[in-house]
This record gives sequence, C-alpha cells and structure tokens, in this order.
Amino acid sequence: MADIRLATIADRVPMVMLLRDAHAAGGLPFAFSAAHAMALVDRHLAEPSLLALVCDGAGVLLASAQEHPFAAVRYAMETVWWIAPEARGRFAVQMLAAYESWATEQGCAFAGMAALASFPRAGIIYRRAGFREAETHFLKPLG
Repeated sequence: MADIRLATIADRVPMVMLLRDAHAAGGLPFAFSAAHAMALVDRHLAEPSLLALVCDGAGVLLASAQEHPFAAVRYAMETVWWIAPEARGRFAVQMLAAYESWATEQGCAFAGMAALASFPRAGIIYRRAGFREAETHFLKPLG
C-alpha cells in the first residue's frame, strides 16, 4: 500500500521537483519556473479549498474545490497530477481515490481531471475510475 497523504511544508522541494518533471514530460511550450511552482505548492498547502497530496516521494496531485461557473454546483478540479514513471502502476488508482474522497468531503458533486496530450494513457486510467470526457482543451502560442 502506498503512503498517500496530505503534503506538508517538508514536501515543498520534492513537490517542486515532481512539478518540474511533469512540465518536462508534458512538452509545454513555455519554460518551467521553479519560483512559480513553489508559489503554487505554497498556495495548495495553505488554502483549505486547495488540495496537495503526495505519494512516497514519487507522486503529487494538486487540486481545487469551487463553485462551477455555469451552475449552482460545487466541483473539484485537478491542477496538476504527476507520478514518476516507475511508480505509476502502484499509485495512480490510490491517488485518484484519495482525491475523490477529499472532493466529497469538500461538498463537491463532481471531480474533474485533465490529461496532457503527450500522455494518452491518462484517459484510460480516468475512464476505468469512472471519469467521463466532458471537454477538450487546446493551447495556441501567441506572438
């Protein structure tokens, strides 16, 4: 059984390193910023409506809970989820379950997840966990 738990201040640097790895794997068209990643981690550690989960130093899941902009319903949304490749099979389902449990505790009627285009296997994991496709996001560099 994996040690999936709420992150603490002691997890800040390992979480930023995992976010750096997620950024590199995602092939995002902008540079990684450790300062921005640290600020993101700090917000998720400090605010009650934000979640910061870690998993044995090999995974991080950041999420938020809020009112949906189009309906009178509370929902949770993943900010970033990354599990090191060598740990994915062991931790993915357990981390999703912990996220869903937190979302339920936050009074959310729905929980959302996103997937990088460079990681199509995420859709398989999400569908197996009961998630359904609702929207596709596109990104265009400007300038």
